[in-house]
Amino acid sequence: MADFVDDIIETVPADDQEASVERVRLHVGRGGVGKRVDKYVVGRFRKWSRTTIQRMIDEGAITINDKTSKPSYPLKEGDVVELVFPAPESTDIVPENIPLHILFEDDYIIVLNKAAGIVCHPARPSQTGTIANALAYHSRDLSNVGDPARPGIVHRLDKNTTGVLITAKQDEAHFRLGWQFERRTIGKTYLAIVHRVVELDEDIIDMPLANHPVIKSKYLVPGTHYYNQVMKSAITRYRVLERFDGYTLVELLPKTGRTHQLRIHMSYLGYPCVGDSAYGGKPTSEHDITGAGSTDPFFSRQALHAWRLKFTHPISEEQMQIEAPLPDDFKHLLGLLRQHRHPKPTTWGLEYRRAGELAAEKA
Repeated sequence: MADFVDDIIETVPADDQEASVERVRLHVGRGGVGKRVDKYVVGRFRKWSRTTIQRMIDEGAITINDKTSKPSYPLKEGDVVELVFPAPESTDIVPENIPLHILFEDDYIIVLNKAAGIVCHPARPSQTGTIANALAYHSRDLSNVGDPARPGIVHRLDKNTTGVLITAKQDEAHFRLGWQFERRTIGKTYLAIVHRVVELDEDIIDMPLANHPVIKSKYLVPGTHYYNQVMKSAITRYRVLERFDGYTLVELLPKTGRTHQLRIHMSYLGYPCVGDSAYGGKPTSEHDITGAGSTDPFFSRQALHAWRLKFTHPISEEQMQIEAPLPDDFKHLLGLLRQHRHPKPTTWGLEYRRAGELAAEKA
């Protein structure tokens, strides 16, 4: 233990809340002076090989005094070594035979088309019926360097958001994917159907988010009276694909990954997602759109779909682009709007439709 005399270790929040990673900061004491940084870190985190630590340093996942370095860097007293790791261990999970829609799978990753109504991982040890439970049943080869209650879970989608979800079958794949989320090099494209007609064809929403002062499960864009709230930067770019009478189909490209970010940002502009009652949206029935048919809502969740992810394969380094087909309820909603609400596609929307993408169910 003499190597770590006077060392201080602390955990700091990750920059991307979607990523299942943890930041750890080490303040080097006199016992670490003169040691190579790679050997020093291996001594602190023995479950990681020296080769993996060296790769993390080369990729910038381990920094010294907020700067990239070399594995051979000799430490000085007072140096601050910061690392990005998968989340720490917690509790085990019970495998469950829950169907998964697999878009891609190899020896290192599984890419899913997540359904609505299922959460990504348990919030408490006794919780079941999650993507993590399903993955534990589907494959015995899942990353286990993070929380055992989240086997393979690299990032998250909200319970009622559908679409592309990347999971890892191997520890190094988990780290390298998590680091791509942390560095914001993964391209995320969402589709949403929102209430009202969005005025601008495209724009960037740069508004910070904070915890709701009363409802713990919600977040908001803080006003001036929330000056004492901890605010986190949140940036979303949007493009209008198709306008309808009273509704709009938009493409959302988040730069940051804050919880509920896309839903809050669109609601803040006055365009909440259809069905998103938490942030101003309304459940929608066929009668609401067509003036006829059932008045019972068929769309009671947020109309938000993680449509496309662009990323680098964590092992082969191949550039990958994976798209998740629209779920049936989203296609039905889009089909009704196109048939009954005078569709007016933009240039981007026409390009997608000509390419055979964003096909909707005929009403």
